[in-house]
Amino acid sequence: MSFTPIAATVAALALAAVTAPVPAAPVPPSASGAALAHRAPAGNRVTMTLPAPAGPYPVGTLAVRLVDRSRPDPLVRSKPYRELMVSLWYPAKDTGRPLPVAPHMAPLAAADWDRHSAPPMGVPAGAADWAATPTHARAGAPVDRRAGRLPVVLFGPGDGGPRTLGTTLVEDLAARGYLVVTVDHTYEADQVEFPGGRVVRAVPLPGKLTPRVIARLLARHSRARLADMRFVLDRITALGGGRGLGKEAGRLPAGLRGAPDLSRVGALGQSLGGSVAAQLAHDDRRVDAGVNLDGGYVGRVARTGVAKPFLQIAAEAHTREGEPSWKSFWNASTGWKRELRLAGAAHGSFTDLQVMLPQIAAALPKVPVADFVGTIDPGRSVSAQRAYVAAFFDLHLNRRPTRLFDAPDPRFPGVSLIP
Repeated sequence: MSFTPIAATVAALALAAVTAPVPAAPVPPSASGAALAHRAPAGNRVTMTLPAPAGPYPVGTLAVRLVDRSRPDPLVRSKPYRELMVSLWYPAKDTGRPLPVAPHMAPLAAADWDRHSAPPMGVPAGAADWAATPTHARAGAPVDRRAGRLPVVLFGPGDGGPRTLGTTLVEDLAARGYLVVTVDHTYEADQVEFPGGRVVRAVPLPGKLTPRVIARLLARHSRARLADMRFVLDRITALGGGRGLGKEAGRLPAGLRGAPDLSRVGALGQSLGGSVAAQLAHDDRRVDAGVNLDGGYVGRVARTGVAKPFLQIAAEAHTREGEPSWKSFWNASTGWKRELRLAGAAHGSFTDLQVMLPQIAAALPKVPVADFVGTIDPGRSVSAQRAYVAAFFDLHLNRRPTRLFDAPDPRFPGVSLIP
């Protein structure tokens, strides 16, 4: 889960609920929105930055609305179609003309996050300027065709989380020559901002969140996400064939048509997004490899595993012995597979909160950083995640050899290779 109102409520329950019939752990008092949903005093708000990508290319991005009219919305049945917001991240050409830097969060989504999503993490409304965080990507920049045709990676966030929470990792992949597509799952994500200033919030949670209720909720979200990802991949396939993304997408940056290489496709996700990445790799022949960032497996893939290359990266407390879905998935998977564990990392370490919450806590010491992103050094955490995820996709999508998975690397202390 990402740590939003939905996820702050269920994060402590989710792994137990979807993997084992054990009593649910209580939500930590520090994560209780009721105790923390007050407004910060007027004054200067904390601003945050994201680490710059390490790859050689500048980065461009494009946010687009996609509409799937072939199915009703799976979470709000009264809506006769499914609409999504996605962002494309890619190596960009420097034209010498100033283009706007894309914000980490769109302004109205950031305002909603500030009111509803930040307080359950101990960040009072108004304390941080969530809209002020810049990315390192230029909005609408032309594609740098010197990068060649681009391998594609689909990214899904944790349950309840916005697509923006994967930006630190996604920008780095784009700077290394990938086209990464991040997806908001409407009515599940806490907030989704559509063009024209329309913000759609998540469907309210059931009144009583037992482990069984949470398991059903995650299964429903997983099914909706899988259909979303396959629809998005259909649109990217059309884009790779030189067509557009659909009439709702509007004008595309120069060089984007024909840029995706659909012979090289990966799936990447955090928490529930990681489970869906595995299911997508299992179900869709177009997907060649997948990465799960600390997510418990939901549904069939927990039993079937995958026959394709797969990497799972775990927080310190997340083990195969402690979570049956990881063990069953691992034992059933027959392709190339590796598991890594980051000492000191927590579930939220695999989101942008890894770098954002410590910056807020420097000004607001009562923010319970360790509850959400552990005790690992943020820079060490980010550099390790970037290196191993990029090496995995380079190996399996680009056929670039690496020895990073053969033995512990002294450049990344605290990363364990789990046999």
